[in-house]
Amino acid sequence: MKALLVSGLAAITAGTGAMLALHAQAGLDPLHTVISEYAFHSTGWLLPTSLTLFAVGGVLTAEALRRAGAGRWVVALLIAWAVSMFLIGAFPTDRPGVPLSLSGGIHRYAAFAAFLAMPVAGMLLARTQARYAGAVRTLSAIALGALLLVVIPYVVRMLGIPLGDDDIPAGLTQRIVVTTELGVLALAGLSLFRPSAQRSQGGVSPVLA
Repeated sequence: MKALLVSGLAAITAGTGAMLALHAQAGLDPLHTVISEYAFHSTGWLLPTSLTLFAVGGVLTAEALRRAGAGRWVVALLIAWAVSMFLIGAFPTDRPGVPLSLSGGIHRYAAFAAFLAMPVAGMLLARTQARYAGAVRTLSAIALGALLLVVIPYVVRMLGIPLGDDDIPAGLTQRIVVTTELGVLALAGLSLFRPSAQRSQGGVSPVLA
């Protein structure tokens, strides 16, 4: 199981490095430019690379949690997050001002599924009192709050209320969601490296649901 955890954390770290490199090269406004639009930059190939690495990290961590006795819903939600991450990278969004295409639609709904799956998985994992449960719960709550701020502009526009791109920092709220969810995933993996003393003496897995 340790090999799964180390490989999963390595994939998450490599994906984060690719994402940071993309941001550094693109030089776009992170407050208002959503991450998906970085795909149109000359180094946009780093985006699907990063997302695929996140997906791999999610699958490996989910399998490690399954072997450790985590609940089925936690494992299923992490797998759903990983699949969604892969779809986000495989199906790029549409350029601004272009009508929604099939690829853009898959990208949009996969992103929503991923953004929702991870914090719910984190909340369920925190209920088991695994290591870092408090931090996982806090990050999951922040992710859910930021997700609400991400969704509101779409709902407002669907209601026909005009809303300019500069009215809200959509890029910032999206990055908060992504950062906190990667934190949840990383802590989920790290929680398996060493069970707490109390649970070790009792012979119970720290992630047993």
